[in-house]
Amino acid sequence: MAENNLQTTTVLANWKAKEIDFTYRFGENFKKFIEALGITRQLPVVEGFTIKMYDKPTVTLADGTVAEGELIPLSKVEPKVAKTKDISLKKYRKSTTGEAIQKYGYDKAVDVTDEAMLKEVQKGIRKTLFDLIQSGEAKTNLKSGTLQGALATAWGALQTVFEDDAVKTVAFVNPQDIATQIANKNVTLENRFGLNYYTDVTGTLVFSSAQVTKGTIYATAPENLVVAYINPSQSDLGKAFELTSDTFGYIGMKHFVDNTTLTHQTLMVSGILMFPERLDGVVKVEIGQLSV
Repeated sequence: MAENNLQTTTVLANWKAKEIDFTYRFGENFKKFIEALGITRQLPVVEGFTIKMYDKPTVTLADGTVAEGELIPLSKVEPKVAKTKDISLKKYRKSTTGEAIQKYGYDKAVDVTDEAMLKEVQKGIRKTLFDLIQSGEAKTNLKSGTLQGALATAWGALQTVFEDDAVKTVAFVNPQDIATQIANKNVTLENRFGLNYYTDVTGTLVFSSAQVTKGTIYATAPENLVVAYINPSQSDLGKAFELTSDTFGYIGMKHFVDNTTLTHQTLMVSGILMFPERLDGVVKVEIGQLSV
């Protein structure tokens, strides 16, 4: 005879459906975010992979005047590694007691808190991007009295940094600075991956984040941004722990119970690193004193 309260395939299938729903929404949200940023380069990597960020390479160009039939001298390009960062798998776990489920119901006790934890995971991914963006400054002496002027200055500076390429601009700005711009101009904000953004008159995508210091903007070209990620669904880890992943492989998730503590466990793993490939391809512009 089967034990009472046995975890049946019906119950487990319901958990699987919830995992698929959570991971799908996370993946879709993140995918739309990187599309909004204009990022086209995504790099699947393994645990411990070292990311290299560069300054402008040194090019030694040989004399191109070569007589007919003579050996053409070699030119040399030396990349300059400015910073390295290892990408690692982040692990998150949440435990919900049976008493909490009994009192508040499964949806409130588990699903709502799962959603809240996912948002914090997103926040951590964004923080890493902003930390790296703000660690690389091609120019530190650029100033403008208004946000609009600062965006135009950043746009012009990037055209110089990437003078051999036709690049667009993406800027990261403190929301208090954007608030002034909204007050003085009709600006429609959109939202991706927990960030508000709008398109400036120069075509610059302006993303709002409190992690950017007020009075300062950071800008780069979308072509300079790269997404590196560990795909939980295509690893031995994912197979060993039967992780459910989204279509793109950005995050892995699993629900399980611990009968010895009467708790419902939520496990999430993710290894995403967004970074500027060239740190000299990030410009910093200071905004004059703005009142909000």
